[in-house]
Amino acid sequence: MIRIQVPATSANLGSGFDSLGIALNLYNQVWMEESDTIDISSKDTIEIPTDDSNLIYWAAKQVYEKCGRKLPGLKIVQLNNIPMARGLGSSSACIVAGILGANRLLGSPLSQQELINLAAAIEGHPDNTTPAIEGGLAASAMEAGRVYSVSVPVSEKIRFAIFIPPFELKTEKARSVLPQEYSRSDAVYNLSRSALMAASLFSGKLENLRVAVQDKIHQPYRASLIDHLDDVFRLSYELGSLGTYVSGAGPTIVSMIDAADTDVFAKYAANHLEEKGITGWQIKVLATDSDGAQISIE
Repeated sequence: MIRIQVPATSANLGSGFDSLGIALNLYNQVWMEESDTIDISSKDTIEIPTDDSNLIYWAAKQVYEKCGRKLPGLKIVQLNNIPMARGLGSSSACIVAGILGANRLLGSPLSQQELINLAAAIEGHPDNTTPAIEGGLAASAMEAGRVYSVSVPVSEKIRFAIFIPPFELKTEKARSVLPQEYSRSDAVYNLSRSALMAASLFSGKLENLRVAVQDKIHQPYRASLIDHLDDVFRLSYELGSLGTYVSGAGPTIVSMIDAADTDVFAKYAANHLEEKGITGWQIKVLATDSDGAQISIE
């Protein structure tokens, strides 16, 4: 049996809509082996599909079909540490686990580039799937079905405080509120800041992040879908956030903070949320995962 470990991911980073994403050191684990039947179970209390609609199984089947092989069945065991429908790449983690696991079971006929392309095609965009595979900070673009990407390490000066609310927000709903067209000024506003974001995270220019995180493409339209968004943004900046943004489609909110301030930030953030009567939110401080998805034999 093989074990696939896939990191959580945070996409967009404010200004880099559908193009920037980072891998974080929070992981889903998936154990997989070929079987004559579909046998899917979970090591935790998270409810998952146990038939062929399971996203890991479905993604694995795409690899078998692409390679001209019949898939009789799989035994899959999941350990789900990435919260579902919270904007932390839970669906991308399932897709990546499925395709990487299937590729290994078949003897690795697909290259990493082919796997990156397939993952993005399944997900519909590369901003979560690419960093889940490559690790680090990934800047990605799609052209004619191919993902063109660069993955770079994030400065050790930076940590990511994630505010996970007690409610879900489906990506489909979050995308439905976005306009079909944008003004040139809004496009330029985001393009300049997304480029600044990538360079600043790599170089550790912390003073740039508060400007680089600003966005006019998606966050203003999604704000009404996330209860207490303004409160959490305001609180994070009061506590010294370098830049705060909605992770992916939301509803998780991420604050980039100085690595030296992690313990103080997390403690005071939790206390201040409680004082404001904002309950049920989890706060975790994470580092960047630089390795991406990993496979081992057990």
